[in-house]
Amino acid sequence: MYRLVGLAFVLGVLGASAAMPPDADRQLAQEIYKEMIEVRSGYTTGSTTPIAEMVAARLRAAGFPESDIFVGGASPKKANLVVRYRAVKSGAGPLKPILLLAHTDVVEANREDWSTDPFQLIEKDGYFYGRGTSDDKAQAAVWIASLIRYKREGFKPDRDIIVALTADEEGGGPYNGVIWLLKNKRELIDADLCLNEGGGGVMVGGKKIANNIQVSEKSYADFKFEVHNRGGHSSVPVPDNAIYHLATALERLSRYSFPLKTDEVTRAYFREMAKVEDGSLKNDLMKIGDGSSEAARAAMQRVASVSPRWNSTLRTTCVATELAGGHALNALPQLATANVNCRIFPGESVESVQKALRLAIGDEQVAIHVQGDIDVGPASPMRPDVLNAVARLSDSMWPGVVIIPVMSTGATDGRYLRVAGIPTYGVSGFFSDRDDVRIHGRDERMNVNSFYEGQAFLYQLVKDLSAGQ
Repeated sequence: MYRLVGLAFVLGVLGASAAMPPDADRQLAQEIYKEMIEVRSGYTTGSTTPIAEMVAARLRAAGFPESDIFVGGASPKKANLVVRYRAVKSGAGPLKPILLLAHTDVVEANREDWSTDPFQLIEKDGYFYGRGTSDDKAQAAVWIASLIRYKREGFKPDRDIIVALTADEEGGGPYNGVIWLLKNKRELIDADLCLNEGGGGVMVGGKKIANNIQVSEKSYADFKFEVHNRGGHSSVPVPDNAIYHLATALERLSRYSFPLKTDEVTRAYFREMAKVEDGSLKNDLMKIGDGSSEAARAAMQRVASVSPRWNSTLRTTCVATELAGGHALNALPQLATANVNCRIFPGESVESVQKALRLAIGDEQVAIHVQGDIDVGPASPMRPDVLNAVARLSDSMWPGVVIIPVMSTGATDGRYLRVAGIPTYGVSGFFSDRDDVRIHGRDERMNVNSFYEGQAFLYQLVKDLSAGQ
């Protein structure tokens, strides 16, 4: 769909023989990667400040002026780093900046759960092991290594290049770095577009098949189901029981499905996925990609029934994740609650989801409250400059790999940038096995070759998009 390959490009600086960065730059990226992994930056117990300060010191040593480096945030333990590489082209003035985003906090990890120390970068069997190796310190390390390389090489972009390494993407809340920067330091990160996590390469059986570009994502929302009751003595039970009301509501929720739907992004996704599947599944994916005909709707039903991931791609989903009730072993419950986590399809409102839940539950004694502020963001436009740049570079490095626009069913900080008017694209060039996803899990790891290939890919992609001469 976006395969635009030019001979001059293929024979250029990143031809087939130049898939890896120079040795010195590979070493630099690995050193930064190691330093980041070995900082305990778990979002509940750790700190991102040591990473921000370490990176700032490297940038100063590389010649970045203090005025172009910012370290700060909502908490002394939750520092963000923002650095600007300035365009120096004379004339009418530079284009609006490009923002390179990565978060340096990680999901917590316990040593006893892992086969290696999660806060040591361990290389074995062709992989880098450690918490954050995939999510998201690889991209953070590559952004900084690339910026230092641009400085050393005297690269002259037509637009400023901004790198933001942020805190608490995993935990959110008051210390979230992107939210804090948008509210307090918008001028530091305001940009024409942003490159972020959320996309990346997909392998099956060791074969590279796709390089995904995240252009949209579902919105995250928590709803509290709550039942109050007068209670009483457990020796005199009555049908009007708070736990029974809640249990019935959750059982009805388990049987409810939101309507199937597609949009421009997901239709493009299924059209491209049809190129790497076969048999009846291939035909169904093609039908979904073609539009909203009756044949497409029947295909959506079949695809949603065979794949939980594709089911989530085709509709809003809501699932119970926490449960509490009662106050004493010998008393009728006065309160029963459940948290229901929803991932909302782009274009749907929080209010419409709340209304659908009420109708599905059908019990006025079950109150449904929205938890916190919900940002429902738009999709990023399918910009030809971004999509074609990714396609050209991918094709030069990995011929035959398809470029697939995707909607993430999870969430990244890209949603806040999209709401703020900064189109955001998840892309990395880091390839991983789709059947061995360890992000947030035990023994998280990154393929060593994929790390360096991603470094080469991102280094050149940013050069292409910043139109340097």
